[in-house]
Amino acid sequence: MSSIGEKPIVNCHTHIFKGEHVPPYLAKTFVPRWLSFFIYTPLILKLYKISVKNKSERYTGEERQKKRNWILLNIWLQHKKILSLCLKLIKIVLTIHVLFIVFNWLASFVSDPSRYIILKNILKLESWMENRYLLLKITNPYIKVLLVIIVGLFVKSGRNFIIFLAAKAFKFAGLLPGKMTKDLIRRYLLLGRFALYKDQDRIFGAMKEQYPPNTKFIVLPMDMEYMDAGNLKSGNTYREQMQELADMKTKGVNKDVILPFVFVEPRRIPDENDYLVYDETKFETGEVVLKDCFIKTYIEDYQFNGFKIYPALGYYPFDEALLPLWKYAADRKIPIMTHCIKGTIFYRGDKETAWDKHDIFKEYARNTDPKYDTLLLPESKNKDFSINFTHPLNYLVLLKEELLRIKVSACSKGIQDLFGYRGLDTPMDRDLSHLKICLAHFGGEDQWEKYLEKDRYHYSNALIKNPNHGIEFLYTNENKKDISWAKLEDCWKKVDWYSIICSMMLQHENVYADISYILHDKGIFDLLRQTINHPVLGEKVLFGTDFYVVRNHKAEKNLLVQTQGNLTDDEFTKIAQLNPDKYLYN
Repeated sequence: MSSIGEKPIVNCHTHIFKGEHVPPYLAKTFVPRWLSFFIYTPLILKLYKISVKNKSERYTGEERQKKRNWILLNIWLQHKKILSLCLKLIKIVLTIHVLFIVFNWLASFVSDPSRYIILKNILKLESWMENRYLLLKITNPYIKVLLVIIVGLFVKSGRNFIIFLAAKAFKFAGLLPGKMTKDLIRRYLLLGRFALYKDQDRIFGAMKEQYPPNTKFIVLPMDMEYMDAGNLKSGNTYREQMQELADMKTKGVNKDVILPFVFVEPRRIPDENDYLVYDETKFETGEVVLKDCFIKTYIEDYQFNGFKIYPALGYYPFDEALLPLWKYAADRKIPIMTHCIKGTIFYRGDKETAWDKHDIFKEYARNTDPKYDTLLLPESKNKDFSINFTHPLNYLVLLKEELLRIKVSACSKGIQDLFGYRGLDTPMDRDLSHLKICLAHFGGEDQWEKYLEKDRYHYSNALIKNPNHGIEFLYTNENKKDISWAKLEDCWKKVDWYSIICSMMLQHENVYADISYILHDKGIFDLLRQTINHPVLGEKVLFGTDFYVVRNHKAEKNLLVQTQGNLTDDEFTKIAQLNPDKYLYN
């Protein structure tokens, strides 16, 4: 397999950060606070490494001989019919006893076990068997635990049977972990899998081997030190992660195929004097010039290829501290990649009072004058209110001059000078409508499904009725005089993200979206092909996988083969070779 055409394949969304770059208390907000301190990321990674090391020892000569002896024992038992039958009976008896032990433990988690059919019937069967002396009454808790361990390790069929019934019971009892918790568990397993690699370069190599020669990869680092999930150990901080990427970019064996972005965290800007520094004397001319600082070193000296942000960690993409950087990026056509999906990585601390209301958008309020007041954001759980930061409509504040003007009106004089602000009723001299930005993950596969299911909602049909413009976000009439906050409120609360993102791509030349992570779902490909073959949208879709986060679903070569198999050569060439070249060019 080789790349199609002259341009190389580009995977526009990959990660190679190590497990050590992830905060230790990632389980915070998923489990009770006291318990989250016991689910310690470094410990999990250590145990995973020990487990893999023990497995690798199976390949030594001694371990291979032990395995051979075990096989010989099984072969011998197969020919001893009576002994084999006795062992089967013992396994059945053990399984039955362990089944009741496990279900009694399960019953202790619910207030009324009789409400759940499987639990009730299993416990009823236990009582019936005990009354007929068909079951041993085991009271010692240590013996119970020992029996569960024996069946779990040595009785495969019994173990699978109990897990099957327990899963059903958990489901009916409402005790199974939800999707987000399952995703977190998978994330821990992923971190363990890639914790075996000592550095980012080796993780990169494992990815690169699954692609044709000369394939290039946009690598997106992560700065999770501000998500309130604990501190990183020395040697694994954000700056050390970035320096490792810089070494790969400038002198590593993969320097010609790695395209790293700079992760930008707005809360670092006031905390670190050398992180992002401007020559503010240039602001009055509308020019952003970087002084010597961390960001300048990586963008201008190391020649990193773009910026990465992750608003779910607790900020809006239009944070005042970011506005000069976005002007700098827009004027130089430097690409930005932003997270735009509901996921398991988000701010773990307490919700701040300021997050109860949106900074810009408004909603109908009957008892106010005028009739629209600040859009309320009532979500209280972290996984819910983090979506307010990730919502694609937030990027309209950057892209639409009318909304950016409202934001700038509340900013410092320096920011107002930068954009040529002259009052709320007067268009600014400069804006960010030309910002080059990719909304990663295209909103999520659930939003694609929502778009297809909404057959009677006019906003979700806007792409069909008005294929060259999509949703008109701001106005209800042609004179475009007053912003319709009602439309924005409806879009925020009801409209699928696929429709919103596509409309933004239609209305702004430099807005892109990638299909990373969601391409593991074969169900997206019909709509994806339609999107790629749209005369405008097709120029804005980027191929990306979300390595290694997507590994819980499929391997990279599997995703590549599946994508190429579900698209024509021209369609794949467009999203994997032609569009990335336009996105990356500056």
